[in-house]
Amino acid sequence: MPNQGAKKRSVSSADVARNRKWLHEQISPFFFRAMRDEPEALAILERELGSLKHNRRLILADREKSLILARVNEVGSLYDALRQWGDRDISYAMFTHSDGMLPGMEQELEIQRFEFDRKSNEVVLALDAAVIPRSIVRSVAGEIRKSYPDFDMKDYDRLLRILWLNNESYVRVSSPLRVAQVLQLLQKANRSSGLYLSVEPMADGTHSRVHFAVANPPPREFLLQLMEVFNRLEFAVNRAYCLTISSGGHPYFLGTFYVTHRIGGTLRPDGEIFQRLQDELYNTQIVATRGQAYREFVTTGIMTGEEASLVNAFIAFCHTNLAHTRPDRYGLDDVQSAFYSHPEIALQLVKLFKARFDPQLEDRDSVYRTVLEETREAVEDYNTGHRYLDEVRRTIFGCCLLFIEHTLKTNLFVLEKQALAFRLDPIYLKELPPEFTADLPQALPFRVTFFFSRYGFGYHIGFSDIARGGWRTVIARNTDDFITNANTIFRENFVLAHTQHLKNKDIYEGGSKLVLILDASDMQRGGEREMENWRLYKLQHGVINAFLDIFITENGVAKHPRVVDYYREDEPIEIGPDENMHDAMIENIARISKRRGYILGIGIISSKEVGINHKEYGVTSTGVVKFAEVTMADLGIDITKDPFTVKFTGGTNGDVAGNAMRILLGRAPKVAIRLILDGTAALYDPEGANHGELSRILLKEDLDAFNPMNLNPGGFMLFRTGNKREGLRELYRRVDRTSAGINESWISTDEFSREYASLPFTVPADLFIPAGGRPETIDRDNWSDFFLSDATPSAPAIVEGANSFITPEARIELQKRGVIIMRDASANKCGVISSSYEIIANLLLSEEEFLTEKDRYVRDVLAILEKRAADEASLIIKRHREQPALLCTDISDSLSTEINANYAMIFRFFQNRPQLCLQPLYRRAILAHLPRMLSEERYRRRIKNLPQKYLFAILAAELGSSLVYRGEREDDLEATIRGHLLRNFE
Repeated sequence: MPNQGAKKRSVSSADVARNRKWLHEQISPFFFRAMRDEPEALAILERELGSLKHNRRLILADREKSLILARVNEVGSLYDALRQWGDRDISYAMFTHSDGMLPGMEQELEIQRFEFDRKSNEVVLALDAAVIPRSIVRSVAGEIRKSYPDFDMKDYDRLLRILWLNNESYVRVSSPLRVAQVLQLLQKANRSSGLYLSVEPMADGTHSRVHFAVANPPPREFLLQLMEVFNRLEFAVNRAYCLTISSGGHPYFLGTFYVTHRIGGTLRPDGEIFQRLQDELYNTQIVATRGQAYREFVTTGIMTGEEASLVNAFIAFCHTNLAHTRPDRYGLDDVQSAFYSHPEIALQLVKLFKARFDPQLEDRDSVYRTVLEETREAVEDYNTGHRYLDEVRRTIFGCCLLFIEHTLKTNLFVLEKQALAFRLDPIYLKELPPEFTADLPQALPFRVTFFFSRYGFGYHIGFSDIARGGWRTVIARNTDDFITNANTIFRENFVLAHTQHLKNKDIYEGGSKLVLILDASDMQRGGEREMENWRLYKLQHGVINAFLDIFITENGVAKHPRVVDYYREDEPIEIGPDENMHDAMIENIARISKRRGYILGIGIISSKEVGINHKEYGVTSTGVVKFAEVTMADLGIDITKDPFTVKFTGGTNGDVAGNAMRILLGRAPKVAIRLILDGTAALYDPEGANHGELSRILLKEDLDAFNPMNLNPGGFMLFRTGNKREGLRELYRRVDRTSAGINESWISTDEFSREYASLPFTVPADLFIPAGGRPETIDRDNWSDFFLSDATPSAPAIVEGANSFITPEARIELQKRGVIIMRDASANKCGVISSSYEIIANLLLSEEEFLTEKDRYVRDVLAILEKRAADEASLIIKRHREQPALLCTDISDSLSTEINANYAMIFRFFQNRPQLCLQPLYRRAILAHLPRMLSEERYRRRIKNLPQKYLFAILAAELGSSLVYRGEREDDLEATIRGHLLRNFE
């Protein structure tokens, strides 16, 4: 790549000597140390330094994985370079300025070095492969002990190996101090939730060394964004060393910047200048460089980075609350346009939010009331003369106003944040125009919490004070997916949380759900999908820390001093893993919660190592099979003795289906499993799948591992895996078992799809257990296909092991035609009950105690699950027989409503009379709710240590459910009337 406009000139040895002398006088010696591995580049610089009088830049090295430039330092020169190379994965960047002007010129010299050689996790995980010279190990260790005495040397060998495997050359050529700084940064970032900033004033009194480390940094333009922050805040970066390395799990950005403030003043940790820098650097984790707010408002100085982040959060909240009913009118573009077209209104709304929540604002209430009136007036008077558009935008700004008025606490002013959290009073839903809530269940949540980050956003919606439910993350891999999911995320979350609340009727926690959207639409280029998990972890890690920022309390009030709390109560919220929640993140969430001091500790999340693994113990399937047993008994079949047939959707290696088959094979020796259908294959056997072959693969392998030789005559298998192509046709394997043996054939995609999809409808059986498969497989358009040619159902009973396999409309129609359906909120409720008891164990037992007593504890929990399932199934059957016109699914809903109403009433009763909880009679009720093991003397004494709200909730759950399951409504009413008469008419 030639230098543009280069002139032929001769360079004498004297010129080279003068250039060398000037370079060593004007550039820090650390530069020459860091460039020891590039002697040719230094030689070119010494020889061609004078060419910068005629050229903008001088290329010192240009290779596939490295680029070194010398150039005249001009305003924007570094930005130009970073814009040009910002899309590449920079593994190392170094910038250096000369102290003085270039010879014969009025500008300084700037040298830029980039490397593009990020290492994979696999390379870094091979720690044993790192062979580091002993001299380096000793010298760096000595420097760490001298300069960073708080460094934990137990981590030293591992961290040095990680750095070596990422960039061996860097470790070899850098000074021990420079390597020590990087290791200190890496350890600090690792131990401070992935975000660390510090400043060290230099001896000269004008320069400062800024250290900044980020776990899982934005993959592109991040360094450019950091330099934009320094420039906007009037900091000159004279020298910088920036590494992006893999830790074996995810990347870290580790940067050291040598800066001066252009308008004077020393950068000290306790100073105002540093405070502004800290706000903006931390906010790089939330505001994206490619967003319009950043480009048009932040870089131009109209807004700070923090203000732009808040405006983006306003946009996401208003869009998701308004678009689920009117996506055509309140789509993402419409909402963005409202805020971006009127930055003065956006800033007025920001001003109002700050007036409500800035912890340093004096006389906050008075200021807030004044600004609230200003803002209401601005919104109500909004008028541009475009009637339709004005109406839309007034509604959008009005929604934002409700958001601010009804937010009760936020972490916006917490410095070390990687996501924003806003806990709202859900009454705002009542104040929205009715059209925006018409498609939601007619129930008001107990709490709504909104989360926003650089990579996504979402909600936690809970229907009671103590609530539990899953955390699912929807990954949007293209723009259409993102917009479609954003349009509906609020309604989806609301419905899921409400359904969970119905399901949670037997436990002390009400229902909730946390749903996030991850925007991965910009990661579809070659090789980028492997980075998707890093972004997923970044989103989840940021959100859980934002969650804890506002929900960690002390004496009922948010503990963080920068969180203004208008709610002022403890909030015990439990989370279960759901879609795209990986084991590593589950354990990470538990560790963070415990370290930060949340009221539930590791009990914040279930399915941990110190917990009850659903698949290992088959907790959900325990309830499904018990519902099946009670239902079949009502049809005259004792599954423990009588022969019967069953069909399944869901695979042999799946949690619910696999465990349900395992339990049935052990409990029902004469069961014939006629159909199994999963994502790999479909199996049909008129005599039932061979028990021995089925046992061989259960909970170990998918259905395509079943050996077709074990089929009975008339049976067949369709294989989704192992397909082949003939020309343009894709063919799928079919294996039939005939009396003569095995017959293999290949069928077209149409034939395969048609037969595969029809099997759950057409295979006759006594019982159907949908324990896997796509939601809404049976819907209003195809429910009639479930009936055979003689108009009888292909199965007279359905026990829903999977959520939403049948739509509500289809359930009604099937039951009108005589099918008994035990719906998901009842039949598969035991998974969430098990998770509830896992959290109780986390609160009452040490980790060591739990692991020691785990088998006994789990046995007790399984016994509870059997009882809870039997109680509800029996009561549903009983009420259905008493009133045959009542549908079983409606009875299920009414039981949930009854129990939840009892729970709410009893919870309030004990909340108003907390002294009753540990009195002997009520204590017995608490013990009755808990696993038997906890009634032992050494454990039962710990009950008093449970959070008080948990005592109220356990009593409310046990009494509220037992009144329904074991009570007799007329007898209970008689006792209530008698008590009332004795008190008032004696």
